Amino acid sequence: MIEARDLSKTFGTVRALDSVDLSVPRASVLGLLGHNGAGKTTLVGILTAALPPSSGTASVAGHDVTRRPREVRRRIGLTGQYASVDGQLSGRDNLVLIARLLGAGRRAARVRADELLELFGLGDVAGRRARAYSGGLRRRLDLAASLVGRPDVVFLDEPTTGLDPAARLGLWEIVEGLVAEGATVLLTTQYLEEADRLADSITVLSGGRVVASGTAAELKAAVGRRTVTVVLDPAADRECVLGALRRAALDPVVARPGGCFVIPIDASKEVATVIRALDQAGAEVAELSFGEPTLDDVYLALAGRASGSAVPSVPALSEGSAS
Repeated sequence: MIEARDLSKTFGTVRALDSVDLSVPRASVLGLLGHNGAGKTTLVGILTAALPPSSGTASVAGHDVTRRPREVRRRIGLTGQYASVDGQLSGRDNLVLIARLLGAGRRAARVRADELLELFGLGDVAGRRARAYSGGLRRRLDLAASLVGRPDVVFLDEPTTGLDPAARLGLWEIVEGLVAEGATVLLTTQYLEEADRLADSITVLSGGRVVASGTAAELKAAVGRRTVTVVLDPAADRECVLGALRRAALDPVVARPGGCFVIPIDASKEVATVIRALDQAGAEVAELSFGEPTLDDVYLALAGRASGSAVPSVPALSEGSAS
């Protein structure tokens, strides 16, 4: 539903996008990550036919964004970083106005507005001016406005910026519902837990270039190994436990004095190996926990590599997908 090939954009001497490739299948979410100035909003601008590319090609819902911009705009919805509804109009009137502008008759426009007000839980405030809405309500109205035309593709450019956790969670649930009904979503975000929750695949931009792409699990696996953390009971024989773990072909790292070890593993099934080794050593364990790399780890590693900092590098996964 979204395709970009060798897409670049320059503003004077500034190269905002540099040979970007994307492919987003129907009824899925692509999470687009990147720091401020990485090129996320510029890419959204090109894919929504608001900005012309300097080079390369892009299509949305099968239509070229340069040659057929009207066809693209008819099939998309866009929620930008800032609420775009008219604060002087009520929530219902905002939605009715957009439906009328899209060609709906008076009755059809009211019916569509009421459908969206119910979907987004805005029925109780439908008659209130949008300027009186809280940030969370206004963002919900903004997203509802982008769906008036029943778009095939929805672009969400940092839609939850500035929202409290409860409002953010509510928007996440709405996005999941849209995808379940067949919509395709491109989501730009700086909230890594948002991408982890919603995205079927993730693309990371830095300096206008794709520096990594893949599922959240693939990116996490690329930057670090899973770990088991063991905290021994004070009475446990520390050296005996270390020996048992090493005989089991494990490589424990002493995290802090007094019997806390971090043990890197390659697969979750190796947790059983850790437990057997502890049992053979007769160790009393106060705490045992399993951990995986997070998207925070991924992002820090990629950002560090892009800036030349000494942080863990990402293996061939990102190199193969960078353009």
